[in-house]
Amino acid sequence: MNIAVTSQGETLDSKVDPRLGRTKFFIVYDLEKNEFAPMNNSQNLNAAQGAGIQAAQNIIGTASEAVITGNCGPKAFRVLSAGDVKVFKAVEGTVGDNIEKYRKGELKEMDNANVEGHW
Repeated sequence: MNIAVTSQGETLDSKVDPRLGRTKFFIVYDLEKNEFAPMNNSQNLNAAQGAGIQAAQNIIGTASEAVITGNCGPKAFRVLSAGDVKVFKAVEGTVGDNIEKYRKGELKEMDNANVEGHW
């Protein structure tokens, strides 16, 4: 099973990025193989609009069943929900910290967007 984590860098030691659409990277982590791959999100960093939607579509394309992020806007949340991707609220710390908390069931699943679009 894959999960995606919004990240400020390309490693498990990178800080979690609180933004979904405009995160610098996604770390796509395979929970069964304990392997990860960074996915560059630079095409969305300066997008005038639609960054969250495009990022959500990219996450769905990685076959991730969940995404861990600090914030998720309404349009991105709808796209992720339609793609059967669950959204979990990240805690401050590294990507690796958040993956471990996810494994232990310590992250809260979001049942709706927690910010307005274009925040």
